[in-house]
Amino acid sequence: NFYFVFSGTDLLSGIIPELCQKYPDLNFIIGGEGPKRVILEEVREKYQLHDRVRLLGALEHKDVRNVLVQGHIFLNTSLTEAFCMAIVEAASCGLQVVSTRVGGIPEVLPENLIILCEPSVKSLCEGLEKTILQLKAGALLDPESIHNIVKTFYTWRNVAERTEKVYDCVVKEAVLPINKRVERLISCCGPVTGCIFALLAVFNFLFLVFLRWMTPDSLIDVAIDATGPNSAWTPDSSSEAEDEEDETSNPR
Repeated sequence: NFYFVFSGTDLLSGIIPELCQKYPDLNFIIGGEGPKRVILEEVREKYQLHDRVRLLGALEHKDVRNVLVQGHIFLNTSLTEAFCMAIVEAASCGLQVVSTRVGGIPEVLPENLIILCEPSVKSLCEGLEKTILQLKAGALLDPESIHNIVKTFYTWRNVAERTEKVYDCVVKEAVLPINKRVERLISCCGPVTGCIFALLAVFNFLFLVFLRWMTPDSLIDVAIDATGPNSAWTPDSSSEAEDEEDETSNPR
């Protein structure tokens, strides 16, 4: 079984008949709603695939997990995507992911949990066939193992640490004076476009100066120390607390 959320429907309409013809035991479970649903309905009607292609329509978030666990492979055919939370949710439910190589998707999951394809019917069919053969050969990780891997990636502590690294990098960068920024824009973007960008940069700089005059830095609250009393919420302290809890829950 495949589970699929509407996105890149034109690609899916070419994949379904080709793979259903090659693999008689293959079924598609499709969740989501959109104006191109009619394309999939026409494909299902044309190739008489009513018993193999289920169109679930819009799903409430609380129902997504129960649908995902019915499948083995999650197919994402997005043409543009920044992060794609859907593939994280699918992997967390133990599904092997096959996805287009667009946007930030290659950075979301490790290589052993996702097969990346070009956004074309041919490439996606090849990726799906590879995954199907691995599934039949028992070469894929079991759902519980996939879940255990994914659940360590995006904890709130992990997100906070990544965000902190970004802030640290920004703080260490040298801030160019406005005249240097204007010179760089004109030299790098050409005489016409560069002048337009430089003019916008000057307007933006003057607007920020105006905002600082309206709301001086002295009126802005400084972020409080969020490590808690006696630094109890630091990573080291949290690890020690977890170790103590493990010892308490597992007496020798």
